[in-house]
Amino acid sequence: MARIYVDGKAYCMSESDNLLQACLSFGLNIPYFCWHPILGSLGACRQCAVTQYNSPSDNQGRLIMSCMTPVVDGTIISINDDTSKQFRRSIIELLLTNHPHDCPVCEEGGNCHLQDMTVMTGHNFRNYRFSKRTHKNQYLGSFIKHEMNRCIGCYRCVRYYKDYADGTDLDVYGSNNNIYFGRIEDGVLENEHSGNLIEICPTGVFTDKTHSKKYNRKWDMQYAPGICQNCSVGCNISIGERYGEIRRIENRYHENINHYLICDLGRFGYSHTNLRNRPKQPVLSMIKNNLNILSFNQSIEFGMNFFQRYKNVIGVGSVRSSIENNFALQELVGKENFSNGMSDKEESCVKLILNTLKNNQIYIPSLKEIESYDTILVLGEDLTQTSPRIALAVRQAMKNKAKDLAKSYGIPQWNASALSQIAENHKNSLYIINTHETKLDDIADWCYFSSIDQQVNFASAIAHELDKNLPHISCLDSNLIEKASVIAKKIMFSKKVLIISGSHSFSESIIKASINIAISINRKNINHVGLTFLTSSSNTLGLALIGGFSIETALKKLKQKEADAIIFMEYDLYRYISKYDCDSFFKENNNIIAIDHQYTKTYKNSGFSLPSLNFTESSGTIVNFEGRAQRFFQVYDPMFYDKKNCLYVSWKWLHFIKSKIDKKEISWLNLDDVISEYSNKYPIFRKIKTVGPSSSFRINGQKIARSPHRSSGRTALRANINVHEPSQPKDIDTMFSFSMEGYNQPNESISHIPFAWFPGWNSPQAWNKFQKEIGRKLISGDSGIHLFKDNKKVLDIYFNFPPKNFIKEKYWYIIPYYHIFGNEELTQYSSIIKKNIPLEYVLISEIDGLELGFKKNSIVEFNCLNQDFRLTIRLSKYLTQKQIGLPIGRKGFPISLIGEKIKCLREFIR
Repeated sequence: MARIYVDGKAYCMSESDNLLQACLSFGLNIPYFCWHPILGSLGACRQCAVTQYNSPSDNQGRLIMSCMTPVVDGTIISINDDTSKQFRRSIIELLLTNHPHDCPVCEEGGNCHLQDMTVMTGHNFRNYRFSKRTHKNQYLGSFIKHEMNRCIGCYRCVRYYKDYADGTDLDVYGSNNNIYFGRIEDGVLENEHSGNLIEICPTGVFTDKTHSKKYNRKWDMQYAPGICQNCSVGCNISIGERYGEIRRIENRYHENINHYLICDLGRFGYSHTNLRNRPKQPVLSMIKNNLNILSFNQSIEFGMNFFQRYKNVIGVGSVRSSIENNFALQELVGKENFSNGMSDKEESCVKLILNTLKNNQIYIPSLKEIESYDTILVLGEDLTQTSPRIALAVRQAMKNKAKDLAKSYGIPQWNASALSQIAENHKNSLYIINTHETKLDDIADWCYFSSIDQQVNFASAIAHELDKNLPHISCLDSNLIEKASVIAKKIMFSKKVLIISGSHSFSESIIKASINIAISINRKNINHVGLTFLTSSSNTLGLALIGGFSIETALKKLKQKEADAIIFMEYDLYRYISKYDCDSFFKENNNIIAIDHQYTKTYKNSGFSLPSLNFTESSGTIVNFEGRAQRFFQVYDPMFYDKKNCLYVSWKWLHFIKSKIDKKEISWLNLDDVISEYSNKYPIFRKIKTVGPSSSFRINGQKIARSPHRSSGRTALRANINVHEPSQPKDIDTMFSFSMEGYNQPNESISHIPFAWFPGWNSPQAWNKFQKEIGRKLISGDSGIHLFKDNKKVLDIYFNFPPKNFIKEKYWYIIPYYHIFGNEELTQYSSIIKKNIPLEYVLISEIDGLELGFKKNSIVEFNCLNQDFRLTIRLSKYLTQKQIGLPIGRKGFPISLIGEKIKCLREFIR
């Protein structure tokens, strides 16, 4: 630590920081533009100037750029002297020379770092009186709007997009006072994290086009801290609502998960929460083409009668629903009748993953910790498409070797220019094993593409090279054996090794092979090893902890008359089994109940349907890939805008029915009651109860405000319904208030922060004020709690499974391929995401394509699971012969297709 003096006061600051970062960490306001915690310092904008003095007697001093000056013991600086203040005021006037000064019409207004810094410097009058330089704006896709005239040349956008996210289609062009940040030509930004440009850019150059359609200022939105539900990572998000619609999703800072960044699916894939043709009323199946709509009381009565009519009812839970909802369903039908809804193959993978997390000694890193590993081995996962935020973390891990080298040369880690040059020639190691090419191949040392069985063999060969006690894999050719030896040696000489695998290949063997590699490294006790397992949905692990049997078992029980009715809770059967089997199943639907917030085919075809709330309209808990339980909170109450609707969170529907059946008073009055109940029944969940904030939590007797204190126009929220202003809804489930009334400042007791705002800091840069140190810990610490880290671990035990010899197949075998847009279930209902989902295609190897005489534009047809498919083809250089890739999980492509055989693949002749 170094002692420095700022305007006569002494501060102890870290010598690893620059002066700007150190001063901001102590709450001192220095304006800046080009610097960002994840991008480091460049010294491009000259806005962070302060005056440094040689000694206490020095009255002259000299101007320095605080972002480019290291913290040195004894440093004396002034932020508020006239010289630096006048310099900063002049600099921002120069930066704004060609700016249109269009704050009233700019969508960044009120959420703009440029506005904040302009006010902070005191600049309020323009002297420039000549024609301004203007630029033509570009079309950058359906997510981001481009307004180049607002650019101040801070270079943040290209530094993030090119240097950090490794994007290749956005750059800077021109020179001097005529530079342009954009693409060579109009087109959709190709990087999966392009949406972060909206928050990275300190001005209104890049704005949220999805928000533009129904725009409102930041201070007029109601917020709640949410968790992204689109994959198993569990990124923290801030969700904004106005007039009963979700208007915007922004990153919510979490040091150990998403940090400052989220992927495009998490940022823009929310419009399915705003669908007007969503379920709103309980409905019995259509009678003579007329809907039989029930009231709330009639629905509960019907539910009670349903359980009196059918004595053995199966409840199918959902990996896309909260622990609370799934637990309520299990309580209603009984543990012996509860299905987790997973397919047999996915269930076996998830059980294996869960057993490893609970009982194995191998360390499970957080997303942010993934960036610290110097050798990473990916087995059977296409990270960019299934877990893009993990892929971005892997990219940072590859660049961290530059930081280590810079440290040895005495170069600070915040010196972005030096680090960038070192990183061009020095990278950490990445090895990828998959069925076909991925978007991470460009940074990989080596990739191996083969069938799942061959991947398992190769992974087992690596494990054997690490521990000779494991079986020798003789069925691999000599080149692969040699490559396995090279990778094993690289692993042994690494400081930190990470093995990444998961359930997206639906192969239990590939997970076992990855665990064997991790154990063999751990037993050497030479270096650190970590394991990361990815699952298909946001709460896969949370549901697995509750238990249950697979969907195939559930349907088998019904077929064999072991059960006589079924309830689907936020579950679409068509996603899991074939359309033919689903249509047959729903021919008789009197014994089928569905609860959901989307008009899925299952919901439409069920005999009785109950409308539920989605994750933005309710509160609950989910468990992410690392076993971290996290709470998401209700953003708004849809019943406030239309009391005719009959919408309740799923656990309330289920508990009300159970209470009616048992002839007992309702005992779950709020979310705390549900958490207490399942915490008592499942000890693994007890930490959720002790750490999570209860509904009685208050700061100075106040709830936490969901809206900024400048929120205006509240009287107009329901003016189109009734001119009289009703009282705001009361949130009995959480510690938040549905209004601006309440506490909204940084506080060590508040880890769930609805929105980032602080006096003078209105943009996302306001997160600085909620952190103990800039870019590091929040004042309140991270939200969420690990469920497994304190468990007593058993000894590591190898899995034994025989290697499989390569057999030339007679039939085609279906394997999954994924795309970031179109794979996740709910976002397929999102209008904006639909525009970005690529057309379905059949992925086959180039060799098979040549043998069959297919061309790039050929259309093939085949039959599988009693369904005809007709799709264009895409040829892969690396896919193994006799494998056929399909977009599993997309509508019309159920999970049951995986592993199925196709006898005949023929070209469709038009």
